[in-house]
Amino acid sequence: MPIAPDALQHLISRAESLITRLEAVLPHPLEAPDWSASVAFRYRKRSGSTRLEPVRHVAHIRLAHIVEVDAQKERLLRNTAQFVAGHAANNVLLTGARGTGKSSLVKACLNEFAGQGLRLIEVDKADLVDLPDILDLVTDLPEKFIVFCDDLSFDDGEPGYKELKSILDGTVSQSADNVLIYATSNRRHLLPEYMKENLTYKHTEDGEVHPGEGVEEKISLSERFGLWVSFYPFSQDEYLAIVGQWLRGFGVSEADIAACRQESLVWALERGSRSGRVAFQFAKDFSGRLA
Repeated sequence: MPIAPDALQHLISRAESLITRLEAVLPHPLEAPDWSASVAFRYRKRSGSTRLEPVRHVAHIRLAHIVEVDAQKERLLRNTAQFVAGHAANNVLLTGARGTGKSSLVKACLNEFAGQGLRLIEVDKADLVDLPDILDLVTDLPEKFIVFCDDLSFDDGEPGYKELKSILDGTVSQSADNVLIYATSNRRHLLPEYMKENLTYKHTEDGEVHPGEGVEEKISLSERFGLWVSFYPFSQDEYLAIVGQWLRGFGVSEADIAACRQESLVWALERGSRSGRVAFQFAKDFSGRLA
C-alpha cells in the first residue's frame, strides 16, 4: 500500500529531527580554531564535542613581576628561548611548594615570547587522553606550542597517565618538533606511593637492592620530563620582598610598604604559608584598603 505524500513528508521530517538530535550528542572531530584570535587556548569538551577555545584575556604577568625565584626563572627562560629559536629543548616539570610561582613563570614565558610565535594550549589532566588529537592539529603549523597542564598529579587508574607517558617518550611516532609539554605539580612523583609498595623490593645475597616494579612504574613518568625545576618555601625576607614587589605594582608608596611589614607577616601567619600567592593576596587587600 503506497504511503500518502503528507505521511511521507511527516516521516522524513521526524527522521531529520532525530538525526539532528543524534548529531548533537555524538563526538565531533577536533577542529582548528582561529589561531589569530589569541596566543593562548583552552582545550574543552562540551556536549560531546571537543574544541580549542581562544583565551580572550591572557594574564599580563611578566618575568620582572616574579621575584625570589631567579634560578628557576633562568632555567625555564633558557629552555623556552631554545625552543622558540628552533633548537633542542626539553619538556619541563615544575614541582615544589605551593604558591611559589610555578604557573606564573609559564604564563610569563608565554608573554615574553608570544611575539616570536610562541603559543600555549592549556589542557586539564582529565583530557590528556586526547593529547594525540591536539598534537595532530598543530604539528604542521609554523608556531611553537606549549601544552600546559597545571597542578598535575594522578590517582591510580586514571587514563591520562598512560597517554602522557607515551607522548613524552615511548610512543611509536616521533614527537612534534614544535610542541613541548610544561606541567606544574606540588609533588615530583606524579602518582601516589604507598608504604606497602616497599614490600616489593628484593634483596639479593650480595646485598644489592632491586626496586619493585610498582614503584618503578610510578617514578617513570616524572623521569620522562627532560627538565625538572624545583621550587622551595620562601623565607621571611623573601616573602617580604615579594609583598613589596606586588605593592609597588599596585602603586603603593615605599613608606606604606615599610609600614605594613608587620601586618603582612600576620597575614601569612593566619594562612600558614609564606608563599607568593599569599603575598599577592595581601597586596591586593592592602592596596584596596588604601584606595
